[in-house]
Amino acid sequence: MKDVTIPLKLIKILSDGSIHSGEQLGELLGMTRAGINKHIHTLSKWGIEVNTITSKGYQLTRKMDLLDYERIYGLVRRGNIIVKPFINSTNQYLLERIDQLSSGDACVAEYQTAGRGRRGRYWASPFGCNLYLSLYWHLDKGPAAMGLSLVAGIVIAETLNKLSGSNIKVKWPNDLYLNEKKLAGILIEMVGKTSDAAHVVIGIGLNIAMSRNYETNINQGWINLEQADIQIERNVIAGQIIIALRHELVQFEKYGLVPFIKRWLALDNFLYKKVRLHIGDHLAIGIVKGINEHGAILLEQNAEIVSYIGGEISLRPAR
Repeated sequence: MKDVTIPLKLIKILSDGSIHSGEQLGELLGMTRAGINKHIHTLSKWGIEVNTITSKGYQLTRKMDLLDYERIYGLVRRGNIIVKPFINSTNQYLLERIDQLSSGDACVAEYQTAGRGRRGRYWASPFGCNLYLSLYWHLDKGPAAMGLSLVAGIVIAETLNKLSGSNIKVKWPNDLYLNEKKLAGILIEMVGKTSDAAHVVIGIGLNIAMSRNYETNINQGWINLEQADIQIERNVIAGQIIIALRHELVQFEKYGLVPFIKRWLALDNFLYKKVRLHIGDHLAIGIVKGINEHGAILLEQNAEIVSYIGGEISLRPAR
């Protein structure tokens, strides 16, 4: 990877949202205006929108709330918190360091070069405007991982709702919804046999202030917190999610998914709605009736309750 020291220094200067002249930036960074312009181009590649104002200088289209290790650790107060400005994937970073981690260790990044969602799908990861967070957990029993994405969804939705007073919902099995649009996604990756202990990484991608310029790369309706007039410092969101996950995963290990079912029902965006469930080449249509203790979705079909879990499953509202 090429040296990103100068672009990162440039971002820190511009993050206040003020206009900074090319001359001022050149003096601060020890380079010519042409050099500054080159690094501004790098920022654009990272998804940062910079306005060039004739005869005045450069200005971000919005103030940037940068991640701060001291701020996050000051909230969580224990464990290992890794804050990276630039990374391939927060999940991958933890997966490659499994033997160095303890349950509850977390990685947060400003920018991912290879962010991914379920089944390896592209995950838009521009610099400084979303939250990319992964947390490691050691499960003594691999089968307990069933339903883990549901627990993570519950915990994150409840945390955001407490912080914002909003009505963020969950969508089976791994999404958060706001105003009928996708707000966040969860990716669970596991190392180890399902019959033995398992190393689990919970990855979270939360849209906070991502530009509409990314719309062409995303194949479904989405929303960010800023569009819903929800303003919460990213460091606070990261810290509070880590705290909540650490607490609730202990409960999940002890008692399984059963104590979480009522909480899921209170947040389920599709509860009692007619949906289409795509399972490979098979299509199931039914009314959502919640989840069971194994994390399967329950559909009412022809007056019977049928459970579905695993495989290539996607959920969509039925028309």
